[in-house]
Amino acid sequence: MKNIGFICKTGLQEPGALLRDILPWIEERGCRAFVEEHVASGIGVPGYKREEIPGKVDFIVVLGGDGTMLSAARQAAGRNVPILGVNLGGLGFITQSNKSDIFSALDMAIRGVCPVEERIMLDAVLIRDSAETSRFTALNDIVINKSALARMIEVETLVQERYLTTYRADGLVISTPTGSTAYSLAAGGPILYPTLGSIIITPICPHILTNRPLVLPDYLPIRVVLKVNGGKVFLTADGQTGCPMQKDDIVEIRKSGHITRIFTPGFYDHFELLRTKLKWGER
Repeated sequence: MKNIGFICKTGLQEPGALLRDILPWIEERGCRAFVEEHVASGIGVPGYKREEIPGKVDFIVVLGGDGTMLSAARQAAGRNVPILGVNLGGLGFITQSNKSDIFSALDMAIRGVCPVEERIMLDAVLIRDSAETSRFTALNDIVINKSALARMIEVETLVQERYLTTYRADGLVISTPTGSTAYSLAAGGPILYPTLGSIIITPICPHILTNRPLVLPDYLPIRVVLKVNGGKVFLTADGQTGCPMQKDDIVEIRKSGHITRIFTPGFYDHFELLRTKLKWGER
C-alpha cells in the first residue's frame, strides 16, 4: 500500500507535529502522503481537500477523535478504503490506535498484514410530499430530535412496513453497532459488538417508560413518520450533517450498501477499550 491519506482534526496543532515525524518515515518506505490541506499548509507539503483524499489513496490515517473518524468514514463510503484511526481526542471509541502505537500500526498497514473490521452503515432518505428531499449516510446513527425549547414530539415507527409503535419522546436514535457506544448509549441503549449485523432503535426520554430500546436484524428497513411537531425538529446523521423536519415528513432508514473498513492492529482489544473508556470495575 503506497498511497496514504491523512485526515486531521481541525483546530489542533498536534496532527502537524506528528506528521513532521511520520512523513519522512513513510517516504523511506516508498510511500506517498496525501495530507488534508488545513494541516499541509502549516508543514510545507501539498494539500488536498478532505473529500478528494479517499479517491487517491490505498488507505486513510485519521489523526483526531471519533468525530473526525465519522467524517472520514462518510467521505470514504463506497471507496472500499480502510481507515486507521489514531486517537487525539477524548473518548476514542472508534479510533483503534494511540500516538504511542502509530508507527507499529502504520507498518502493519503498509505491509498489508493489519486486520480489518467491516462495519455496517445506514442510509436515510427524507421524503416530503411524496418527494425525496435529502439523503444521508452514517456510520454511527440517524437521529430525529427536537430543539431544547420544543415540546415532546410523536414519531410513528414501522419496521418492514409493519407498525411498531408511535413514540412520544424527545426524539429517536436509529443506531448501528458502531454507534451503540454513542448517543444511543447515552439514551439508555445497549452496547453491541461493533461487527454485528444489527440496528438499534432507542427512544430519547420516552413519555412511556416501557418504550425500551429494540435491537433488530440489519436487513429490516425502518420508516419513521413525524406526526406531531411541537417546535423545531431535526434529522441528523452522525451528529454532523442533517436538515430540519416538518410535520408528516417520512424518514426511510435501511442498511447502506456501503461499509466502513477499519484497521484493527493486533494490540487493539475491544473489551479492554470498554473497560477503560467506561471505567468498568473502578470503585
